[in-house]
Amino acid sequence: MSSRCTPTSTRLQAWRRAAALLLAAAALLLPRAAPAQSIESVLAPGAVIQGHAKVETDCKSCHARFDRAAQDGLCIACHKQVGADIRAHQGFHGRHQPQGQACRSCHLEHRGRKAAIAAFDHKTFDHRQTEFELHDKHLGVDCAKCHRPGKRWRAAPTACVECHAKDDVHHGGLGRRCETCHSAKGWKSAAFDHDRQTHFPLTGRHAQAKCDDCHVNGQFKDTPRTCIACHRKKDEHKGQFGAKCESCHSTQDWKLPTFQHDTDTHFRLLGQHRSVKCTACHTGLLYVQKLGTSCIDCHAKDDKHHGDLGRACADCHSERGWKEAPRFDHASTRFPLLGAHARVDCKDCHKDQQFRQTPDTCIGCHRKDDRHEGNLGERCNDCHDTTKWKPARGFDHQKTQFPLLDAHAAPQVRCVDCHETLHALRHTPTACVACHRSDDRHQGSLGEHCESCHRESGWKVAHFDHSKTLFPLLGAHLPLACKSCHLSPRYKEAPRACIGCHRKDDRHKQAFGTNCASCHNVRAWPLWTFDHDRQTHYRLEGRHRHAACAGCHAQPAPAGQPIAATSQACGACHLKDDAHDGRFGNRCEQCHDPNDWNEVRPGAAGRPLPPPPKGSN
Repeated sequence: MSSRCTPTSTRLQAWRRAAALLLAAAALLLPRAAPAQSIESVLAPGAVIQGHAKVETDCKSCHARFDRAAQDGLCIACHKQVGADIRAHQGFHGRHQPQGQACRSCHLEHRGRKAAIAAFDHKTFDHRQTEFELHDKHLGVDCAKCHRPGKRWRAAPTACVECHAKDDVHHGGLGRRCETCHSAKGWKSAAFDHDRQTHFPLTGRHAQAKCDDCHVNGQFKDTPRTCIACHRKKDEHKGQFGAKCESCHSTQDWKLPTFQHDTDTHFRLLGQHRSVKCTACHTGLLYVQKLGTSCIDCHAKDDKHHGDLGRACADCHSERGWKEAPRFDHASTRFPLLGAHARVDCKDCHKDQQFRQTPDTCIGCHRKDDRHEGNLGERCNDCHDTTKWKPARGFDHQKTQFPLLDAHAAPQVRCVDCHETLHALRHTPTACVACHRSDDRHQGSLGEHCESCHRESGWKVAHFDHSKTLFPLLGAHLPLACKSCHLSPRYKEAPRACIGCHRKDDRHKQAFGTNCASCHNVRAWPLWTFDHDRQTHYRLEGRHRHAACAGCHAQPAPAGQPIAATSQACGACHLKDDAHDGRFGNRCEQCHDPNDWNEVRPGAAGRPLPPPPKGSN
């Protein structure tokens, strides 16, 4: 058989035998003085480079026996930065390593200590395969100017300032990102958009200024952006109005202020305020001393009332002139003057000129006129009005929490009938039982909500919806008088079970329990329905359907049980009819038919008889 047709396993075994013979032969050639030297080191094709010399005798650091594909993993395990580039798909190896290409395809070892296993043509190398593509003037630069001797190629700097630090006329004042203004086309050509690339757009006169006017000595970083930093010597206010020059001035013209007091502040200048100089009000530092906006803040010395009328000078005076006749609308206060109050002189109420401390309650001025001596409280306006103190025409009981309706209304009921004393009018109870406890025939058994049945039209007329209770009235219960079930006014004590009222009507003498509703209904007591087949576990068949209930259920029901337990075996009722004297057991239905006891079911004659009971003859 040719080698082409030899199975894979056969070829592998042949290769292993050849390798074993080769290793055995090499072992015979090894000198006795070097027992630690491995077979692989003997078979090495040549010396490794100086960088790999320390692992030259440990072949497994770079090779895996009989597995060439595992060699790349060992390379990456040592060259961690290259491995990180490959995993991140960045750098020369990560961006351009062909799919599945082994490290040894480019880096050949065992060619001597000084072999260059990473050599490439510097002139033909395409720098676009790296993270730093060469443009414009970078194209003609010698590699050695960026890639320093003794350092790895990947360690070459990529920031402009790392190569051009000596060319930085700003001396680091603008940071390290030279590409913000400069490009590779030429170092001296700079392009910088001050409006978009900074937080200080150049507007107005600033657009015409030179860079050195603001950036002294080329120090661009941390240049102040406030007006006062550059224009302090032009500040005619000497710092009195603070450092926010832009609140009044603009970049178009320094001498033309743009401040509008009416729109830029919360204080509009009206009347004589418009002709007042700024320093007349702003006597201190503008942004340190905060001015008040009330009149009294500036005109305290002009206040002839000495503060008695408060601080709201504008309620009476205007900006047209301080001495102008005061105007005051009492209707704008919390106490408009109505009725007889409109004719009262100011001093009648404001006796001590403490206007804001003047009471606005009736009792504050009319305590001596209170004939109730405080028994009705201090809300005089509930009954009286400002038109005339006497009589009290303003009280309407319908606006209280207890409107007077029907029998409660006058003249049937007088005030003193409910309000026994004048000292507790506002605390008079509103519950019916508070006044009608003696009229409660139910003796409190129905609670204190009398209004659920009774109305104010008449105490003896009760309106009660029995369907809202736990026992709605249906059928024959509807026309019954209350006293038929409620033998006493304590209605809640009335029973709800049928047997509670119909015990004397129970013809079964409780043999069928006390749940009368299982057979009877409320339409009529003699009407009853009971489906023995569906409501029990014993279907009535044949002559059982015509049997009387008491024929089987002869015993009275135990206490708490609906009916006495009854056996379902035939012998329980037909023991005396058993002509076999129990020899055939209790399952009579195997032979007998429920339609006729004397009739035997077909096929029953051939059935074996059970053995006779023990002790029988």
